Amino acid sequence: MARGGRLRRNPAGGRKHLKNMQKRYTVQHNEHSTQRGFDEVVRVFEAALGSVEDGGLQTIKNSARSAAEFEDGVRSREGASGFMRFLTVDHGWMARYGSSARSRMYTIGNPLIARTMLEHEVAAGLNVPIRLLIYEDAKSGTTRLAYDLPSSLMSVFENGKVTAAAKKLDAKLAALAAHATGAEA
Repeated sequence: MARGGRLRRNPAGGRKHLKNMQKRYTVQHNEHSTQRGFDEVVRVFEAALGSVEDGGLQTIKNSARSAAEFEDGVRSREGASGFMRFLTVDHGWMARYGSSARSRMYTIGNPLIARTMLEHEVAAGLNVPIRLLIYEDAKSGTTRLAYDLPSSLMSVFENGKVTAAAKKLDAKLAALAAHATGAEA
C-alpha cells in the first residue's frame, strides 16, 4: 500500500491515487450501574460466558472440516448468554500507582454472531468481538458495566444488513449486562 498519498500502479496497469479515509460518527456509550459489589457482578457475568481464552477458537477452526463442524465447536464453547470470552484484562496493576478501584476489561463475542455482520462488511471486524468494562466507581459507590453499543459502532458502514444484525447483538449484550448487574442501561 502506498504511504502518504503517493501514487501506486494498480493491477490493470494504470495509476491509482490511494488516500487515507476518515469518517466521523456518533457512538452510544451504555453503562449499567448497580449496588451489587464488584466481585458479585464479575462472578455472575463470567458465569454467563463460555471461554476461548485458552486458544480454543484456533483449535476449533483448525479441527473443523466443514462449516457445520465449526458451528458445533463454537456452540460447545459458548455460555448461557450465547457469548464467550476471548480476552480478560484485569487492571489491578493500577494499585501500584495508588488506585484502589478495581476494573476488568473483557473482549467477548461469538463467531456465529460476528458472521451475521462480517458477511456483509468485513471491516465490521474492527468492532467484533466487542469490548466492555466492569469497574468500581468510587464517586458513586457503585459497580458499573460499560460498553459502546454495537449498532452505533457499526453505523459507520451505512449498511442496513450490518445495522440489523448489530441491533440483535445490542439486545443480547443489554440482556447480559442486565443479568450481571440487575440494572438496565
